[in-house]
Amino acid sequence: MRFDHSLLGEEDRLILDKLRERGKAWIVGGWVRDFLSGIGPKELDIATDLRPEEVAEIFPRSILVGEKYGTIRVRIDQPSHEGKIWEVTTLRKDGGYGDGRRPDNVNFGSSIEEDLSRRDYTINSMAIDDAGNVIDPHGGIGDLDKGIIRCVGSPSERIGEDGLRIIRAFRFMELGERGLRDLDRGLSKAISSNLDMLEKISRERVWSELKIILSGTNAPKIVDIMRTHGVIDKILDGITHSEIFGNSTNYCVNLALMCKGDNSDGEKLSSLLKEKLKLSREESANIKFLHECREVEIVASESVARVFRASLPESRQRDVLEYLSCMGKEVSQFEAILGSLSELRAGNNPLIDGNTLSAKTLLKPGIRLGRLKGWLHRIQIEEDISEKAQLIGRLDQMDWEEGEPESWPFLAWP
Repeated sequence: MRFDHSLLGEEDRLILDKLRERGKAWIVGGWVRDFLSGIGPKELDIATDLRPEEVAEIFPRSILVGEKYGTIRVRIDQPSHEGKIWEVTTLRKDGGYGDGRRPDNVNFGSSIEEDLSRRDYTINSMAIDDAGNVIDPHGGIGDLDKGIIRCVGSPSERIGEDGLRIIRAFRFMELGERGLRDLDRGLSKAISSNLDMLEKISRERVWSELKIILSGTNAPKIVDIMRTHGVIDKILDGITHSEIFGNSTNYCVNLALMCKGDNSDGEKLSSLLKEKLKLSREESANIKFLHECREVEIVASESVARVFRASLPESRQRDVLEYLSCMGKEVSQFEAILGSLSELRAGNNPLIDGNTLSAKTLLKPGIRLGRLKGWLHRIQIEEDISEKAQLIGRLDQMDWEEGEPESWPFLAWP
């Protein structure tokens, strides 16, 4: 099999050509795997026999973030490619993995075959040379054809070197509309036997890989296989989890669906997940909100739809409806009403300010005045009221003088 380098982008060829003027360079890893699988490859990963300092001489704007391990992040000077980065790694011969996360020492090498032999899975252990030849010393092409994820060498040794390889194995199962790759029997056994390796991996790295899995077409199936191997129990220790239903590719929605059976309130669950997975503040807030919606039954009415739209940003609206739909709730009628709503005639902001309301009711600033203002605002949104006089007139129908303000509605959903 021969690869035509003209299929690469102009900037990709530029990086390879400049490296090859000084030494040797190969396309490696995930790019080769995805190209041979018929999946549109993304970032180009490159291996070279040049040392990191030599690569930096060729590309002065490079970022030396992993030079200890031979990796340098290459940037080029052309303004049109500002922000684009290529990872270039010197050929390596790894030492042992004492901490189960990274090699104890790295010896730079000169053989692409030796470099490929230290990699995790056969489908990731292929390279393309300058003549377009595919270098495949471990049978990666055959395993791609068979849809198998198999370790390079001993599965127990590979998993015992780096616990993150456990999560990565499940990530590589994803084939989109074409279904799933299978785990090799030896790899499956090695995963179940080495779950303690997950404790040696930073929570950030685990979440980074899990997010990709939860964003895939086949996330429910893959998560179920992870559960049968005991991986989810290890990752989400202390959190009740279950199967994912539905066909969402939103990772926050899928994580919330996984945890829908946990009896914790939204605040506690999001806090636990933040501890286990190092969620961002935004992700944590989203999970909290979704979990608190799990018992909600949406009422298909224009007034509820107006409040829903006015209370939540568009991204949160989409997430909630997707989450509830995957939970088996009927949302189609509500979505139709939401899509047919006209813009609010007075917009989202309150028509009545505190000074106007205080003058009308003689209430002094405080909780009663504030909650009454919020109550009127909700009525304004529900009924799409556009005139101040009409809204003030509603006071005659409201028990605002004697009622308990803590019980009054305000603009919020649910």
